[in-house]
Amino acid sequence: MSQSVLFVCLGNICRSPLAEAALREECASAGLNVIIDSAGTGDWHVGHPPDERAQAVASRNGVDIGHLRGRQVTTSDFHDFDHIIALDNQNLRDLEAMRPDRAIVKLSLLFDHVAGRAGEDVTDPYYGADDGFEQTWAEVTEAARSIRQLFESE
Repeated sequence: MSQSVLFVCLGNICRSPLAEAALREECASAGLNVIIDSAGTGDWHVGHPPDERAQAVASRNGVDIGHLRGRQVTTSDFHDFDHIIALDNQNLRDLEAMRPDRAIVKLSLLFDHVAGRAGEDVTDPYYGADDGFEQTWAEVTEAARSIRQLFESE
């Protein structure tokens, strides 16, 4: 039985698609069958590709995310995924408020899966310079390694 993960940020064009891509790469290299997706709590970028700067940093690291399209979290996501992982505390609070009563999905922060970083937010590069995307890629890649190890041990 495969595991499933949904990464969630605000608009689903920067952090969550990068986290999706990083975990896809980690799981593929380990031969793990994990269903991975991303979404946003907001609807501003539904149907749009990831931010060009996110695409560029992923590409520089050998990953194409240009085919991804933004989508908003739905009620069914709380039943369809084993894990919903927020990229920051505000989105985690929003997800907790949206969570249906009978949903058994595990909600967490991305850095809750990295030793010594629990409770931290992933850098939001949207309003900053291009180097912020490099920092975000490094952060989601670090977390993806930890999450992959979690799935390998299950």
